[in-house]
Amino acid sequence: MPLPPALRLAADLVVPTLLSLAAAATPEAAGTRPAEARPADTRAARARQQGPTLVVLVVVDQMRADYLTRFAPQLTGGIGRLAREGAVLTRAVHDHAITETAPGHATLLAGRHPRSTGIIGNILGVDDPASPLVGADSGAGEPASPRRFRGTTLADWMVARDGRTQVLAVSRKDRGAILPVGRARARGGDRPTAQAYWYATNGRFTTSRWYGDRLPAWVESFNARALPQGLAGKAWTPLLPDSAYPEPRTVPAPNGRSAPFPHPLPADPAAAADYVRATPYMDDLTVDLALAGVRALKLGESARADLLVVSLSTVDAAGHQYGPDSRELHDAVLRADRAVGRLLDTLLAGRDPSRVVVALTSDHGVTRMPETAGGGARRVDPEAALAPVRRLLESRGVSPWAALLDNGALYLDRRALEARRVKEADVVAAAESALRAVPGVQRVDRVEALARADTARDAVARRWLHSLPPDYPIPLVATLDSGSVWSARVAAEHGTPTDDDARVPLVLWGAPFRPGRHDGPARTVDLAPTLARVLGVRPAEPLDGRVLGEVLR
Repeated sequence: MPLPPALRLAADLVVPTLLSLAAAATPEAAGTRPAEARPADTRAARARQQGPTLVVLVVVDQMRADYLTRFAPQLTGGIGRLAREGAVLTRAVHDHAITETAPGHATLLAGRHPRSTGIIGNILGVDDPASPLVGADSGAGEPASPRRFRGTTLADWMVARDGRTQVLAVSRKDRGAILPVGRARARGGDRPTAQAYWYATNGRFTTSRWYGDRLPAWVESFNARALPQGLAGKAWTPLLPDSAYPEPRTVPAPNGRSAPFPHPLPADPAAAADYVRATPYMDDLTVDLALAGVRALKLGESARADLLVVSLSTVDAAGHQYGPDSRELHDAVLRADRAVGRLLDTLLAGRDPSRVVVALTSDHGVTRMPETAGGGARRVDPEAALAPVRRLLESRGVSPWAALLDNGALYLDRRALEARRVKEADVVAAAESALRAVPGVQRVDRVEALARADTARDAVARRWLHSLPPDYPIPLVATLDSGSVWSARVAAEHGTPTDDDARVPLVLWGAPFRPGRHDGPARTVDLAPTLARVLGVRPAEPLDGRVLGEVLR
């Protein structure tokens, strides 16, 4: 879909304003330890005093918060371990309206809402024509970089404290690897200090010229193993016996019902390397690359603190195609659990576990398929909803693409309107009238009026305000009824301000945290300031999040 020129916004890096957070609580002085303290307790206390040497962020794309309890007895790997042993924030949410991969990932280590990071949706995420993929991969994916990202992240704060800190981020998706670490530049430097790698359509992990001109030897060596191509002819089969899956064998699909398990990969190696992205094998490949990077870079093996981000995408792929009520989604979560377990087992075996900190969360949730949800849930086609506005624009000699509706946000190409002397107010009024008449649309708000809403009680208004930078050309937003989705295709979707899409797991594991359930309110923007407190680093600008003091020892 072509984008109006005004939507390709040049987002300059915000001039950071230094904000000093209070230092971590002063450790107990040596020699004051109670005589009856157990060895494990003393190791944990010593670890808190010395500080972590490795921070690991695991993001399971499209994992709803209720999956932790729904599948709890079967989560015997890393996700289950983190939930059992860590501090579980049971009411964590993404407190913004457009709940997609790009804004979700961008908030996690920034501690700021999309209105501040500038990453408000996938449509204005990481695409960057000036940053093609490197070398032989240049035609195997879209150019990408964090150019639109505004401000800094935990990665920057860690590097500012110790220039030897290493940052590695890996994902199937470019935005999943890029956005958690933002621009990640050393103070005064013009080159990224983070390494970010993602999966290309040719079956290789790659990066873009934003990060460098070539892949390092360890990534080239990993790609040379041709692991994705070696999966040709294999099949995705359920991990557990058939009786372990109460969900139906098939779900609604564009041409009737989906095919049941097993789901075979193509016999052709190149085709298999492309298809693998929709199977749990992709999560295994991502963990394999992450561990290869950990070994090559020796992450967490010195006194400094390093950062590892691993974003797993198969739950998202299965969730979209089959929905959250499917066997495929169920199995994808179980296999992600095992992949995270392998990651943690390897990391903890090679370094002091008491000096490793792990955070588990997701970039967004998902809404059930309207075809199975019932209760008046429906699909709302954004193109059909905007058709009256497109006709108005064409009648005034303006390209119909001067207006775009994405997850309820109306983008306008203001230059195109001005060139034809079309008043923006006329277009906005037409859009408001058209959207109010669409079945499934709950409310339509002028952005200028949202600031007057009672945001303490009106979560929808608050989440829209948290989503929209004031300089973006979005004058109007529409919100659907709960359970309805912006989509004409038969698939599960996300992207709305509802709790189905906004609620995610948030688990903090390691010596600094108090294990157990914590039922108070929490937001994903609270993760970065909490990790900063644990690490003793200072954010470089004011944050929207708070330190989750209730989970700290």
